[in-house]
Amino acid sequence: MFDSAVIGKHRFSIMSQLHANCVQIGAHGVLLRGPSGSGKSSLSLRLVHAGAFLISDDRTDLVARDGCLVASAPKTIAGMCEVRGIGIVRGLASHLECKVRVLIDLEVDESVIERMPEQVSEEICGIAIPRWTLCSSDPAIEAKISVALALATGEMRLKS
Repeated sequence: MFDSAVIGKHRFSIMSQLHANCVQIGAHGVLLRGPSGSGKSSLSLRLVHAGAFLISDDRTDLVARDGCLVASAPKTIAGMCEVRGIGIVRGLASHLECKVRVLIDLEVDESVIERMPEQVSEEICGIAIPRWTLCSSDPAIEAKISVALALATGEMRLKS
């Protein structure tokens, strides 16, 4: 975790690092957070295979910039992704950074997923990001991430 700093007259952005993956779907970033073994890298690989771009695998650097949360990979792991059963690979479709619009917390136990959760946000680097919890083994997880992203960007709305 990094703090904001003031040096002279200059204020530097609040920075943070999360144990999370980030992919860019269309113009928007999705953070995938969960404990080791929760399926972050496998889900990222499936999303990239479906047309998304990998921003980061395992750890994600985050900074508040111009009112947006911007994600990038730490330099030491940029462009790499762990493919369980194969190894760490380079060469997946990747981008350097993106603006994050949604946070998905991954759970391996479907029984802890609320059927009708209240919409919540989490503040990261001073920016509120909509957050949903999904089961990483759900066969419809990619579609649910698309819905969560559409809700976060205002393309869809929840019934009130």
